[in-house]
Amino acid sequence: MGTGHAHKLYRHGHSPVHALPPHTKLAAVFAFVIVVVSTPREAMWAFGLYAVLLAVVACVARVPAGFLLKRLLIEVPFVAFAVLMPFVAEGERVEVLGMSLSLSGLWGAWNVLAKGTLGVAASVLLASTTELRALLLGLQRLKLPPLLVQIASFMIRYGDVITDEMRRMRIARESRGFDARGLRHWGVLGKSAGALFIRSYERGERVHLAMVSRGYAGSMPVIDEVTASRAQWSYALALPFAALVVCLLGWSL
Repeated sequence: MGTGHAHKLYRHGHSPVHALPPHTKLAAVFAFVIVVVSTPREAMWAFGLYAVLLAVVACVARVPAGFLLKRLLIEVPFVAFAVLMPFVAEGERVEVLGMSLSLSGLWGAWNVLAKGTLGVAASVLLASTTELRALLLGLQRLKLPPLLVQIASFMIRYGDVITDEMRRMRIARESRGFDARGLRHWGVLGKSAGALFIRSYERGERVHLAMVSRGYAGSMPVIDEVTASRAQWSYALALPFAALVVCLLGWSL
């Protein structure tokens, strides 16, 4: 997989959560999200308990609340969608603060907000405690199709390259006095996007030729073999197991 590749979501640390093998954390987060999605939306107390479980994980991982909350802003588009649901959904109407809102829309908005926020929070905690290279090794360990792992690896590694190319093109435009202020500048931006695509494609061809010349035959070598003990699996699966207990109580009560 090559050398490590740091990302902005990762927070370096030496907590027990950081030390867990990546594939155990991936499996735990996936199982947790499945349990959360399976919980009936009427069991509002259950989602509060899920949030407490994630808060405990964050404390064990030594991830500050501010760090976590700031990165939860990625779900703002989903929040905007959920806010509109009570106004556009059909069915029985209720009066809330002088506004006529759909009852089914209110439940739908709550369902999206609660489950979406918990899923995003779990994903942010995973990214905060696991390096990208380790995540790729974990996916490989979980027997994800090798082609998908390679695509994800190349996307991560060359995303920064393309971003840097965009930055240089922006600096070049600004050094010539260009400042996009309206529709009449969209043509220049469109040409820049086309040039970026061509440059990215050409660089990808050069990278592929360089890899083939070094013996690449369609699969990347596994440098580190990631293994997990039974205790590590038990430690990682404590979160989804506790969530499953809450979910079963939510359906039975």
